[in-house]
Amino acid sequence: MNPTPRSFESISVIFNPHSTGDAPELAAGLRDQLRESLPGPVEIRLLPTEHAGHAVDLARQAAQGPHALVVSVSGDGGYNEVVNGIMAAGDTDSVCAVLPAGNANDHHRTTSRQPLAQAITQGQVRPMDLLRLTLGNEPSAESVYAHSYIGFGLTPVVAIDLEKGNKGAFKEMLSVVRTFAKYRPFRIRHSDGTDQKIDSLVLANIPQMAKFATLSEAPDRPADGQFEVILFPHTAKWRILAKAFRASTTGLGDQPSVDRYEFTTLKPLPYQIDGEVRSAPANTRILVESVPSALTVIG
Repeated sequence: MNPTPRSFESISVIFNPHSTGDAPELAAGLRDQLRESLPGPVEIRLLPTEHAGHAVDLARQAAQGPHALVVSVSGDGGYNEVVNGIMAAGDTDSVCAVLPAGNANDHHRTTSRQPLAQAITQGQVRPMDLLRLTLGNEPSAESVYAHSYIGFGLTPVVAIDLEKGNKGAFKEMLSVVRTFAKYRPFRIRHSDGTDQKIDSLVLANIPQMAKFATLSEAPDRPADGQFEVILFPHTAKWRILAKAFRASTTGLGDQPSVDRYEFTTLKPLPYQIDGEVRSAPANTRILVESVPSALTVIG
């Protein structure tokens, strides 16, 4: 039995007006489609961001209205900001959606079920899990949320190098090769006290990333209360390349599923959360937990 279709009193469309993609045009196009297809008067607002992190504030404010829909016209990084803004709004009845714009759209590519304007008109919503990342042991330690994945090791290092260069498939390929050649593994301390040298660690709420890499065969992502742990222990670089090739062709197969993963950094460690690169200090506890049905989404 399908749930009662959701209707909205307000729709906030958040986008970066200076996006390298066509976010402003896509946002306006969605507004025009919804004005034609939605019955009755619905407030539809276009909300351009003014600086990095602004989407968090815009989404938090928009989510506090009754029967609100908050749409991110963005890639994975912009959607991450909107998701964190909605979570910061507290217990609301808001619904979240993403309209892909820009280069990195792993979440939309792996979870979308129908065109967004059509989905909003029909009002069929569903729950979605999130990953919650907490750094440190202090009671006041802040948490951030990821809709798709959190990567440590090779994944963020490659991303940092790509950000330094120009766009373009050939230059990106050269950048990845250069980074891989000089990459060094990292060590972490597991919660049982054992240390491990690792080349890559990805905690994934979706089965694919980077357009072609199939991380796991989990069928119910991302709404089963768990996430997959894709861990590459340190090994010869040719073996890492073999695993990367396998991920881009046949996939990595079944991976362990957990609802929490904890370790301690031994040195400063970069990580990538939904495409955005950050860094964790040395000697810091990192806890990643699944938050089941944290969001209500549509699309």
